[in-house]
Amino acid sequence: MSDQPEAGNMSSAWTGAAVATVTAAYALGSRRLSTTPVSSAMVFVGAGILIGPALLDIVDLAHDAASIVVLLEVTLALVLFTDAMTVRRRDLQTGGFLPGRLLGIGLPLSIGAGWLLAWPLLPGLTMWELALVGAILAPTDAALGKTAMTHPRVPALVRHGLNIESGLNDGMVLPFFLLFLAGIPGTHYAEEGVIGVFWRALVLSTALGLLVGWLGGWLLQWSRARGWVTRQWRHVYLPAVAAGAYELAVVTDGSGFIAAWVAGFACGFALRRHPATGEKEPSDSTAEFTENLGELLASISLLIFGAVLLGPALEHLSWRIVLYAVLSLTVVRMLPVALSLTGSGLRLPTVAYIGWFGPRGLASVILALLVVEEHVPGVELLGRVVAITVGLSVLMHGVSAVSLAERYGRWHEKAAAASRDLREGTPVPEAPARHRLGRSHQPDK
Repeated sequence: MSDQPEAGNMSSAWTGAAVATVTAAYALGSRRLSTTPVSSAMVFVGAGILIGPALLDIVDLAHDAASIVVLLEVTLALVLFTDAMTVRRRDLQTGGFLPGRLLGIGLPLSIGAGWLLAWPLLPGLTMWELALVGAILAPTDAALGKTAMTHPRVPALVRHGLNIESGLNDGMVLPFFLLFLAGIPGTHYAEEGVIGVFWRALVLSTALGLLVGWLGGWLLQWSRARGWVTRQWRHVYLPAVAAGAYELAVVTDGSGFIAAWVAGFACGFALRRHPATGEKEPSDSTAEFTENLGELLASISLLIFGAVLLGPALEHLSWRIVLYAVLSLTVVRMLPVALSLTGSGLRLPTVAYIGWFGPRGLASVILALLVVEEHVPGVELLGRVVAITVGLSVLMHGVSAVSLAERYGRWHEKAAAASRDLREGTPVPEAPARHRLGRSHQPDK
């Protein structure tokens, strides 16, 4: 048998080699780059453009579509699971007014604003396709401006609020996304109908996620208490729970992503509700491997995004797409944030800071590629809009994170010294660093 790859496998082999090379190169310089305005997202997206069809043509969606979709689906399911698992009840009880307002008021307003703004700027899309644009670009990704959430001079209330918002809004936008897809003829969800999507994708998937997540967490603590599970296999166990919830929802024609997200909440609750006794290692360390794996897959996904979405989109720019991208990162984000924080007692610099740091990232990329998989009629224009918006966000939020965090931190210190009743100074109990910061939010050390 020959060891030479067949011609059909050559493209995938080169893709794997390119991804491995970029990942290894960034790892070798990660500490050095952490002290500069160059973020990991900027490196991986830029490398993706380089190896994509627009330049070197190593990665191509036409040749690698199946493997790319699988990678992105696994990544989103794992990220949803770990983000939800690290959220604690006390996170929403103390200082919870900020994420509560951002998620309960700001998120629906952002979806609506993105939908309405797309109507005059993106002609050719149907009503439901325009709604998809608003939903896909609503969730934020704090990893693209993690300094804004980790800088010690930024008040804990703001760091806490932005982090919780980013960890939850990607899961909360999924019901909107699925219902909008159900309104587009020819998609898988349109065949189910809105009622079918509601029961299978929302109700059934939620129930399955709760069952698998809580049972998985309880079984792990039960096994730990008896000394049956080793440290290595305990870390591998959590991705298996996420995968189990996802696949169980898929085989019942539900939403694997919603099931994985809900399973993360239930699993985290069970792990904290039933602590294992007699172990020296804290339970919080159990999720370390899962979070690191999610971070790696998220970086690779951004590389793929640069290659198959952003690179080709740069060749078909129009003033309408660029204008919508700019407005999406400013008006569509900042106005709903301002409205949601009306009457909160937060000062204008804080509202502006929170409004600006709503970067679009991984969730938007993966939802856009899922639309590609569904063969939505306006997918080319929709994909370009999402690609340019996320690409612009990677650049603008990455570059501005350090300087604006410093500037806002200095303002807060002066304001706190002048007023003891500053709402931004509300104390927030800090969770262990990894769980407080979640996916890709922890500072490089």
